[in-house]
Amino acid sequence: MHSSGPERLGRLTNHAPMAVEALAAHGQASSVHRWLDLYTRKLEEFPSGIEPVTNANWRLALGDARRAADWIDYFGHEIAERPWRDVLTEWWPRLLPGMYGGSTHPVIRVGHAVRTLLADKGTEPRLAELAHGLGYWAARYHPVTDLAPLPGADSAAAALDAVAPIAQRDGGFATLLNRVTGLPVWAAAVEDPHEAYHCLTELVRAATHRYATHGHGEETMLVHAATAPNAVLRTLPALPHALWVSSLRAAWTASAAVTAMYAPHAPVAYSPPGTFTPEEVFERALAHGDEHVIKLTDTALDIGDEQALAAALRSIELSEPLV
Repeated sequence: MHSSGPERLGRLTNHAPMAVEALAAHGQASSVHRWLDLYTRKLEEFPSGIEPVTNANWRLALGDARRAADWIDYFGHEIAERPWRDVLTEWWPRLLPGMYGGSTHPVIRVGHAVRTLLADKGTEPRLAELAHGLGYWAARYHPVTDLAPLPGADSAAAALDAVAPIAQRDGGFATLLNRVTGLPVWAAAVEDPHEAYHCLTELVRAATHRYATHGHGEETMLVHAATAPNAVLRTLPALPHALWVSSLRAAWTASAAVTAMYAPHAPVAYSPPGTFTPEEVFERALAHGDEHVIKLTDTALDIGDEQALAAALRSIELSEPLV
């Protein structure tokens, strides 16, 4: 997969590394090649480089999507020369303010890569995957600024309910993101890293549960309201505690902004078509094949309760299968 670029058509993300990592993490490694046979048509060749990114000029290249190959090459060299945790710790606070670029996919790809590295030794392909994720993030770096603090709520679920949908919804992700001018305040007083971790866990749970009743607003893009903060949550164990609070802030902004951009004006009741084990739900997601369905189901299994599994089943019903 590393011979393929991080995007296709200049705007659509290559989901293969993330979906494949999820398949392997849930005991479906034997299905990877069959799934890739279906997904291959969505891949493009790795892009050409323009000019090397260096420690002296990286600020000029930040957020330049044309420089994806340059950035991936830079992080490949950095991770080859230093422990991957050191590179991640150095660059996480630099990249975190811009986690909203690429429809939040870069940070999600990093989260999948870090989960694999934390679970097992850092083999060369796994380290290369982290370099690809960080490089894609740097190339698609896009900050969100000047958001007005709006009345919020005490719980993550209530705060997401308080998010007001934007009025005009024509255009791509970046266009809609620029129309988000304010978000409800939530967990703003949190300063303890461990409390931040628990709040982020609450946010992932609330956003995942919410998909079951609100996913019809936009079945694909609303997945990211859960998977983006979950990527941050998966990365926290690899980061110093000093970075956890700022990570919570950025994750909340991402989840709430996606909610403002795509959530419907009203929920609908949803009842799953039956009772299934987590393993059975993941098998259904695999049989369906859509990359966002697989990734939301992966997040739902992190939570593991009935409401989360219902959200995964809802995504299967709403989304077009990969054929």
